[in-house]
Amino acid sequence: MRAQFVLSEIGVGLRRNLTMTFAVIVSVALSLGLFGASLLMRDQVSTMKGYWYDKVNVSIFFCNKNDAETGSHCAKGAATQQQKNDIKAELDRLPIVQNVQYESSDQAYKHYKEQFGDTPVAGLVTPDQLPESFRVKLKDPTKYEVIKSAFSERPGVQEVQDQRDTIEPLFNLLNGMNIAALVVMALMLVVALMLIVNTVRVSAFSRRRETGIMRLVGASSFYIQMPFILEAAIAGLLGAVFACVLIVGGKWVLINNWLATKILVIKFIGWDSVVAVLPLVLLIGLLMPALAAFFALRKYLKV
Repeated sequence: MRAQFVLSEIGVGLRRNLTMTFAVIVSVALSLGLFGASLLMRDQVSTMKGYWYDKVNVSIFFCNKNDAETGSHCAKGAATQQQKNDIKAELDRLPIVQNVQYESSDQAYKHYKEQFGDTPVAGLVTPDQLPESFRVKLKDPTKYEVIKSAFSERPGVQEVQDQRDTIEPLFNLLNGMNIAALVVMALMLVVALMLIVNTVRVSAFSRRRETGIMRLVGASSFYIQMPFILEAAIAGLLGAVFACVLIVGGKWVLINNWLATKILVIKFIGWDSVVAVLPLVLLIGLLMPALAAFFALRKYLKV
């Protein structure tokens, strides 16, 4: 009987405040959708870092005959074979080095042509202008500074370059977008909480006579508050469900059917990451409005 009464009161409350309930559902859906998207973006950045950092190398470029006029380490001309052999031997002894590959000027020019194709830029460079290099694969890419400090000042070495520098700006951009999404999510969450509190207060005000009678006949505070808390929880849960739909739809449309077909060099997150986020979104959508309603009612339902 009590359960039937609570359910009937929930139905009455939702019908009386239909517009505000709809606003709560929409705001919760948007805020939790952004929350889930930010979590997935964080996983995407971590996946891309793991994928690309595993492929990038540290390049040790040697001086060639064209660098003699530039001064610095290459003032004495092209690197000698002995200098290259010494550096190779030292690299092989370092425990952080996984393997070392030699790239000649002709091989570098071939890769250059593959990169720029038939563009006008491709004709501006000749093979003798490109330096020989060692492509050093590290067991831990974050140990790049060890290679740089050990070999950048060596005779015959033009430059020690970490290929991560070319992709780091992309990761910084993605991290910035993630922070921006979190900021917008926080603002939307504040709006959702304010709507929940106002909706609960309006509902409690419209039923203040009923709650007063219930208090006089001995109903407990929890029993009086239960319909209002469940109203907020149901609205929040519906918003969370719509947020899950937005997250799944975004993964399917934006990533699977668009980005994955346009950008083949990026490893995108899988459905396992999405499935891991959805329960958290549903849990927050259920508990956040319920707790907000509980604390809002503690003062308002005193009769």
